[in-house]
Amino acid sequence: MDLSRRDLLALGGLTLSGAALAPSVGRAATPKRGGAFRFRGYTPPHFDPHLTASYTTMINLSFTHGRLLKHKAGPTVKPGTFEYEGDLAEFFSHQDDTTYVFRLRKGVRWHPKPPVNGREMTAEDVRYTFDRFMTIKGNANRHMMKSLAKVDAIDKYTVKFTLSEPDAWFLDSLSNPMALCIVAPEAVEKFGDLKKPEAVIGTGPWMLEGHQSKVRTVWVRHPDYFVKGLPYIDRVEGIDFPDPAARLAAFITGQIDAGPEFPGMMIRQHDFDVVKAKRPQTRFVRFPSNVMTHIGMRTDKPPFNDIRVRKAMSLALDRKAISAATAPLGVVKNPPVPAALTAWAIPFDQLGEGAKYHEPNPKEARRLLKEAGHGNGFATTLDYATYGSQELIDAVQMAVKFFKDVGIEVTVNEKPYAAYFATAYQGKYEGLMMGPQFPALDPYNFLAQYLPGEPKNQSHVNDPALTDMILNSGRTLDEKKRRQQVWEIQKHIAKQVYYLRLDSGIYYAALDPALQEFGPNLGYDYGGRLMAAWWDK
Repeated sequence: MDLSRRDLLALGGLTLSGAALAPSVGRAATPKRGGAFRFRGYTPPHFDPHLTASYTTMINLSFTHGRLLKHKAGPTVKPGTFEYEGDLAEFFSHQDDTTYVFRLRKGVRWHPKPPVNGREMTAEDVRYTFDRFMTIKGNANRHMMKSLAKVDAIDKYTVKFTLSEPDAWFLDSLSNPMALCIVAPEAVEKFGDLKKPEAVIGTGPWMLEGHQSKVRTVWVRHPDYFVKGLPYIDRVEGIDFPDPAARLAAFITGQIDAGPEFPGMMIRQHDFDVVKAKRPQTRFVRFPSNVMTHIGMRTDKPPFNDIRVRKAMSLALDRKAISAATAPLGVVKNPPVPAALTAWAIPFDQLGEGAKYHEPNPKEARRLLKEAGHGNGFATTLDYATYGSQELIDAVQMAVKFFKDVGIEVTVNEKPYAAYFATAYQGKYEGLMMGPQFPALDPYNFLAQYLPGEPKNQSHVNDPALTDMILNSGRTLDEKKRRQQVWEIQKHIAKQVYYLRLDSGIYYAALDPALQEFGPNLGYDYGGRLMAAWWDK
């Protein structure tokens, strides 16, 4: 069961023991050391977690870096649930609504690489990390610490966080494998930033041994990792297969040990029968995806500043047809918070007026366009990157076709991933953009897409009433009240049609059955989930 914010407040402090990360005592077999784990890897734009929001960077750093808190992992954890657990912190106390004090583990060692050379991690490293996170220019994840006012290193092993106001999502952000790993000051000083592979020096279970762009990334076991005996697996290889057919063949033939599809360890629904037939011992785990693909639009200028146009575009889309073509084994309908986050997503049948814009109605779409002064339609552009996904390519092509059916001519601009991420993903485009959004593990990261000034506000939304609703929910520490606020926010968003959300697919994690103590889950914490895994072969 997840620990709620209310539980933490009631406890006043939570002992977070490294022992909780160790394999459970009651397993049927004794863990074995050694071996390699091979998976479909990702070439990141670079390795600096404070200068990109790219999931590819965060996946790579999940093997090499630690953070204060993490999410419990393993086969007993139900996908989509996120229980707090200590990583670099062994204890914290919530002294009041705006003050948190963390006690760090003693004896945590940085990787034995220059210029850090395996020294002990201290509270000063934590303070430095968060100061850099808050002040560096170009940090697309700055909103994660929006309420952070100050970080103090009280002594060698104690860190105090002072917030400017109550932040109900603070612990969720610290636990998230997105951008808040602890970094080494010496690495920044030597390399100027953390973009180069040589600057990848952390406290995590594996060390980066080598990185060949678009080919392979290799990690090896950290010999002084603070969890005694872990990791069991000595070597991890991320092999970059840009072609879907090539990576499927690699899995079927045993060149990689887990499903090769985004966001990792999965197979495409179209490939399920092939995998089942050609690698019949594969272990499958089925659960909803929290990756939500949407179409953003420049709501700050015509024609998309007219709600009638936005409604018309949503009614033009036949989401069922797109789902049938791209996810034949099933999808879930998404309110503004993905349905996979069951604790926070409003049930779709309670979404209110906004639900009707999720269903296709070309006739009503044409009527609304005419009413808005676009009876003859209009032309626009759509920027996207393929993400190496044929399903996404198909979805883009079908969306363009549905728009054309109601008179909207869309010219598609396909961009390389890095160029797309630096522009359209951060709202820098002219007409429309389309692509998957990173799989946040809490609702705030999805709601931030509606806050003025946030890089993730891809549709340039400026809705003062909505902004107040979102900010007020973040100040509400009572979880029951906050959940109701988040539901009301989703009703408002759906009615205003700021983004055109598509349905999310059902994930099919595909694993070699000899991999023990590994459980798939949502999010980018590949390293955290693999840390206690071992090979029984």
